[in-house]
Amino acid sequence: MPNAAPNAAPNAAPGVPGRPVQRPDAAQPGTQPSPNAPPNAGPAPNAAPNPSPGVPGRPVQPPEGARPGTPPAPNAAPPAAGPGAVPPGAQPAPQGVAPQGAPPAPNAAPGVPGRPVQPPGVDPGARGDLPVGRAEDRRGFNVPGRPGYVPGGFRDEDEDIRDYGRIQRDRREFNEDGRTYIREPGRIIVRDRDNYYIRHDETERFRDIDRGGFRRERRGGETYSYLDRPGGEQIVTVVDDDGRLLRRSRRFRDGREVVIIDNAYGARRPIYEDVVDLPPPDIRIPRERYVVDYERADERTVYEALSAPPVVPVDRRYTLDQVRYSPQLRARMRSVDIDTITFDTGSFTVTPDQAARLSTIAAAINQAIRNNPQEVFLIEGYTDAVGSDVDNLSLSDRRAQSVATVLTQRFQVPPENLTTQGYGEQYLKVNTQGASRENRRVTVRRITPLIQQGQAEGAPPPR
Repeated sequence: MPNAAPNAAPNAAPGVPGRPVQRPDAAQPGTQPSPNAPPNAGPAPNAAPNPSPGVPGRPVQPPEGARPGTPPAPNAAPPAAGPGAVPPGAQPAPQGVAPQGAPPAPNAAPGVPGRPVQPPGVDPGARGDLPVGRAEDRRGFNVPGRPGYVPGGFRDEDEDIRDYGRIQRDRREFNEDGRTYIREPGRIIVRDRDNYYIRHDETERFRDIDRGGFRRERRGGETYSYLDRPGGEQIVTVVDDDGRLLRRSRRFRDGREVVIIDNAYGARRPIYEDVVDLPPPDIRIPRERYVVDYERADERTVYEALSAPPVVPVDRRYTLDQVRYSPQLRARMRSVDIDTITFDTGSFTVTPDQAARLSTIAAAINQAIRNNPQEVFLIEGYTDAVGSDVDNLSLSDRRAQSVATVLTQRFQVPPENLTTQGYGEQYLKVNTQGASRENRRVTVRRITPLIQQGQAEGAPPPR
C-alpha cells in the first residue's frame, strides 16, 4: 500500500489508504533534535583554506608539496570515515595526532569566522541524531564474509546495463537480521518490515556524463573517483566500502578544494536507521507556492521555490542520507513537481522531446547555483501504484538519475550540485491504486539548508 504525501499526519488506525501507519510499539530509528541545540555556524564566503576536508562550503588546503589539480597519490592514506573511525586497511593515527580528514577543531571562542562554535558538553563529531560516543560500524549487509558482500558496494560489470529486463533477471535476495536485501545492477534495495529503501551507485551518473574524463581508484576501504570538467576543474567523489557517499567536492586547478556534500561524519549505519522522526511542518504559505506545479508555473515562480529558505526553522545540520530517507525533513523545503516528463513502460531513458521540457527548471537551478556555487538540489523520482514495490522503487530511482544526467548534458547544470533518490509508489500525490500521471512525477527541491553548516536559515516570521 502506498504511503501518504510527506506532510500527511501519521495514521494511528491502519487501513486508511495513502497514509503511513503509525506503530506505537516500534522503536523510531531517528529522534527529534533538542530544541535547545544551537545551529552550527557556517563558513564565511572568504573563509581561510580548510586543512581538514569535510566541511561543506570551505576550500580545502592541499598538503604542502602537493601538485595543484592532481588527485592524491594512490598510496596516500584516505580520510577517516568519521571521528575516531579507522577505514579498513588503514593504520590508526599515532597517539595525539588527529586523523586525516577529521573535522576542523571546534571554536571555543565564538566569533571566529569559518569555524563551528563548540557548545559545552557537545561532541562535534556526533552524527545526526546518533547518541554521543556511539561509533560501531553497523552496515548490516555489505560486510566482508557475508554472501552479498561486494567491495565498494557495487560491481564494475553492472555499469552499462540499460535493459530493465536484464536488471530484473539479475536480482539476488539475501536475508540478514530479519530484513531482505535485494541486490540488482547498480542498486541495493532493503525491505524492513513494510518499508522499502534504495541505495544507488553514487558514481554511475558521473561515468555517464563523460566516460573519457572519469576515473577512480580504491584506497584502503574507500573508493575515490574523479571527473575532469571544462576549465581544469575536477569533481571528487569518495564512497566507503558499502558504496555509501562520504564526500563530494569541487577541486580547482590551483589545488583549492571546496566540499559540497559531506556525508561522512558519525558511525556507518544501515540506511533504515537514517530515518529522522519529525512532526509535519506547519505550512503557512499557499499550497501552490509550497508545492509548485511545473506545468503551470513560470521561471520566476520555479526559481522562488528553489531558492527559498525552509518553511519552518531548521535547528541543526543533517546528513544527506537522513534527508533522503526522512519525508518530514524534506517537507521543510519547498518543491517543484514535474509530471510532464513521461517514460516508456519499463524504461528510464529520457527521450529528446521529453528532455526539452526541462529547460525552465534547468534555468532556475543554474541561476541559483550562480548565486551560490554550493547549492545542492535533490531530484526525487516517484511512480504510481501499478506494479510491484521493488520495480517501482528501482525505476523511480533510475528515472530521477536520468533526469539529473539530462540537466547536466543538455543544460549544463553542474552535476556535483545535484543528487538523486527514488521513492517508487511511496507518497502518492493522488490516493489511487490505479494508473495516474500525477503520481508518475519527478520532484526537485533545494536541500542546502538541511545539509550544510551555516545554511540552515529559518523561515521568516508569518505576516
